[in-house]
Amino acid sequence: MRMVFRWFGENNDTVTLDQIKQIPGTEGIVWALHDVPAGEVWPLDKITEVHDLAKKYGLHTEVVESVNVHEDIKLGLPTRDQYIKNYIETIENLAKIGVKVICYNFMPVFDWARTDLFKELEDGSTALFFEQDKIHGVDPFDLVKLINQNSDLTMPGWEPERLAHLTSLFEAYKNVTEEDLWDNLKYFLDAIIPAAEKNGILMAVHPDDPPFPIFGLPRILNDQPGFRRLLSLHDSPANGITLCTGSLGAKPSNDIISMIHEFRGRIPFTHIRNVRVMDNGDFIETSHKTSDGTVDITGVVEAYHDTDFTGYCRPDHGRHIWGEQCRPGYGLYDRALGIMYLWGLWDAFSSQKKSSAGAASGEGK
Repeated sequence: MRMVFRWFGENNDTVTLDQIKQIPGTEGIVWALHDVPAGEVWPLDKITEVHDLAKKYGLHTEVVESVNVHEDIKLGLPTRDQYIKNYIETIENLAKIGVKVICYNFMPVFDWARTDLFKELEDGSTALFFEQDKIHGVDPFDLVKLINQNSDLTMPGWEPERLAHLTSLFEAYKNVTEEDLWDNLKYFLDAIIPAAEKNGILMAVHPDDPPFPIFGLPRILNDQPGFRRLLSLHDSPANGITLCTGSLGAKPSNDIISMIHEFRGRIPFTHIRNVRVMDNGDFIETSHKTSDGTVDITGVVEAYHDTDFTGYCRPDHGRHIWGEQCRPGYGLYDRALGIMYLWGLWDAFSSQKKSSAGAASGEGK
């Protein structure tokens, strides 16, 4: 397991590279050019700038999250071919500075959704919260405003400029079915997977967040059968999954541990975080500690250890603790605590495995 930490850039993050390098066992950043609109080519000079800056702090830039897929590709419009061409050029540029994994998603309009960014937990910390009744009754325009008014830092996937296009996007998706979305995803993969293979990059799609339809928009990647179908579209290591335990864990029927075993070798990147799911379907993000949420984090780490996982891992979202003022879900303190919890589990399983091997060896003498 190779630990990395999401970072939004020098002028768009409260966490510094100097702080990230001090988190034990953390070797790189998960980054993106957030100022480049979806569909445009990422300029090599801007890519190199981030790479060189991280290198000064002894951190690599091997994982990118996300190279966003333009909506015309998801909609299957005639204009998609030019946007796919641009995407391939971005893949080629990223390969030049040693990028190994590109995380992306195929969710229409919104990359993720929450109804409260600072819901208070029992211990006084706050965290991202999703309320079923509120999401069903809210106007998407109001949700965009809510998410952006609570932070001075841009929230990825909810940039204010999206307001200008929401009406036309919802109209465009009105008659798009899940099968249409699958067809458009296959068209996209048919074009980019050969380019990814040629450039030594693994594409890793992120699950739907939350893992069910919202606002009447189709969603297709939120359970085991969905990922099984995705991998069947291209039997190539370059066609992989970003297995996010928090996103998938918001649907209690998902067996995440089974997914880790079944999709072994096709998970180049994982997000590990915990959520507590209520009986009515609401969920709130918690600490990484297994007993604090619904996701069996201990079992997840054990499954990765048992399958000899060598991919990249990040602690994903964290709570807001100790008075930290930060981008919602992306502070330093709780994510650093999460990393140490994950390493503690990993080390325990490594020690257990070593002891078992030693005992077995002794029995043979």
